Amino acid sequence: MSTTLPLLPAQLQLHRGGTSVIVDLTTAGTPTIVHWGTPTGVLSDAELESLALAARPQRVSGGIDFPARLSLLPQETFGWQGSPALSGQRAVGAWSSALCTTSALSDTESATIVSEDAEGGLRLITELLLTGAGVLKQRHTLTNTATTAYQIHHLTTVFPLPTTATTVQDSTGRHLKERTAQRRPLTVGAHVRESRRGRPGADASLLMLAGSDSFGYRTGLVHGVHTAWSGNHRLTAERTITSDSFLTAGELLLPGEVVLEPGESHTTPWSLGSWGHGLDQLSARFHQDLRARPAHPSRPRPVTLNTWEAVYFDHDLTTLKNLADKAAAVGVERFVLDDGWFLGRRDDTAGLGDWFVDAAVWADGLSPIIDHVNGLGMEFGLWFEPEMVNPDSELARNHPDWILHTPGRWPVSARQQQVLNLAHPDCFAYLLTRIDTLLTEYPISYIKWDHNRDLLDASDPRSGNAGVRESTLALYKLLAELKTRHPELEIESCASGGARVDLSILDYTDRIWTSDCIDPLERLDNQANTSLLVPYELMGAHIGGPKSHSTGRQHSLGFMARTAIFGHFGIEWNIANISDGQSTELASWVQFHKDNRELFHTGTSVHADLPDPAMDLRGVVAGDGGRAVYALTQRSVSTTYPSGRVTLPGLAAEARYRVSLSQPLDEQVGNGQSPLAWPLHETVLPGAVLGSAGIQSPVLFPEQSVLIMLTRVDADSARAI
Repeated sequence: MSTTLPLLPAQLQLHRGGTSVIVDLTTAGTPTIVHWGTPTGVLSDAELESLALAARPQRVSGGIDFPARLSLLPQETFGWQGSPALSGQRAVGAWSSALCTTSALSDTESATIVSEDAEGGLRLITELLLTGAGVLKQRHTLTNTATTAYQIHHLTTVFPLPTTATTVQDSTGRHLKERTAQRRPLTVGAHVRESRRGRPGADASLLMLAGSDSFGYRTGLVHGVHTAWSGNHRLTAERTITSDSFLTAGELLLPGEVVLEPGESHTTPWSLGSWGHGLDQLSARFHQDLRARPAHPSRPRPVTLNTWEAVYFDHDLTTLKNLADKAAAVGVERFVLDDGWFLGRRDDTAGLGDWFVDAAVWADGLSPIIDHVNGLGMEFGLWFEPEMVNPDSELARNHPDWILHTPGRWPVSARQQQVLNLAHPDCFAYLLTRIDTLLTEYPISYIKWDHNRDLLDASDPRSGNAGVRESTLALYKLLAELKTRHPELEIESCASGGARVDLSILDYTDRIWTSDCIDPLERLDNQANTSLLVPYELMGAHIGGPKSHSTGRQHSLGFMARTAIFGHFGIEWNIANISDGQSTELASWVQFHKDNRELFHTGTSVHADLPDPAMDLRGVVAGDGGRAVYALTQRSVSTTYPSGRVTLPGLAAEARYRVSLSQPLDEQVGNGQSPLAWPLHETVLPGAVLGSAGIQSPVLFPEQSVLIMLTRVDADSARAI
């Protein structure tokens, strides 16, 4: 039951999913979170008051008379001199806010706090929500209660950090190498990561993380935040000279994007914060939350073949039928026709935006290939890039006013593309009609929705105002409407690979394309850092051809498969004419994935903190602890030889497990001069022993891997259960 809390003195407490949040409502201005993270248990009123008192700082020489607090919305009016959480102004009047708490409504899992600035004409509603997995969600709604317009420059959410947080980790990247981790000390000052690309971007940080020195996957207390928004955003980690350490997450607003007329309100995207003793526990909270969504994919993720790296723009029906035949033969369940099927699209310089089947290539429409694919028992998917347009297209020639640009000039082109203004009602209606028409005419169960360029100088030509925010909201509306009209439709979010990965786009789509680079060595880091937020079943992970199209490296089929096996598994390779031996091996990997995908897509992902940077060990443990599969990879040559023992994390400590390799070691993967002992015997050990003492790793060649299989056994008979 919800209760209205008195203002002074008052604290509130939230407890859920192994997380506790304690909020002090007595601080000047808005309330202060005095604890977020490890569970405290339900505290008495006296204990709550004592905790609030224990968090109050002393006045010091050279400081202000009433020390400022890191509140939910710290304000300069109350002495805050760090980065502002709210910045805005009116044409005439005060620029600084003096929002003060007036009421709070809470239960054990959520709180809604209202703050007013009657003089400044502002009202703030702050929502706090603890999810079932213990993720803390925050958002603000700011209302203009005055009689003049108020322009918001900046409005963000604040997450406090414990004093043990001394190291910051975020990620950067580029096309073909998204989400590369980087670390630095958390020192006095602000570490700021901004995305100004109109989408999160290949260089965007998926999370801003802060933790104890040398925190790892299994060690160290770590907190992290994410902004659930598919446009421009801003993440920061900051430490003040008064010892406040905190993270912020929010949308990055361009000038003029949010101007509140009298009575109007603006609500920020949700910001989400997770924590854990190690990154595995932090990410498990995000994964559990995503899997609890009503719209989360519930059926097995279909093994997918995408035609892009197989045929590129060469859409020959006979070639594609042969490719589909081989795909079905090796066990593929979904066949996706990529770029090149629509009007005038012979390369990437023309046609984008003209979403009509090109009769010059497909004289009888798409039915011949779709009927063939469906007849083989596979679903059919189709590639679109609805938000973009080639200047060399009928759409651009007929409707230049539908393109985001500043009147009198055009944005710098990228990939011979410009960006459509989805907020323009006629443009929105055209895209909805064309996509809906094709989905109605043909049995298309899946869309690969691409977005291949950053937004630059993206103005709505009708007003001259920045158009990024409104286009992002229009995108959500378009995706939602297509899902409403076609409830069984699945959509993949692709953006030059992995340049639009966020929890808001995943509210409308069913997987993300993790990177255009499917070189298995590059994918190790990419997939590990993506999985800090996104569970495996939502991450596209494919086997490519023997030679990577993006790096030129050559890898064995087995190494590619063992890297991709945990994700939403697929193939991006012209397999029409591969050898019988390759077909048999590929089919065996497809079947292995099918046999284990329930484990991969419902279990807990884990990673070992190995001292040897040349090695990588990650895996998935079933929720009941009954099974586990680990991939051990030799990234490069180790300085030690053999490499020593590896530990297997995440197992039930008291359970006993039979340990084996998925297939015998051979000369393709390693060059050990004697047999590895433990796979030749019935090796059964407790989870606690496997997680601490570990097992000897096989001698592997660089850029090779093995799969280690574990099955829980009965304590008395060593019989599998």
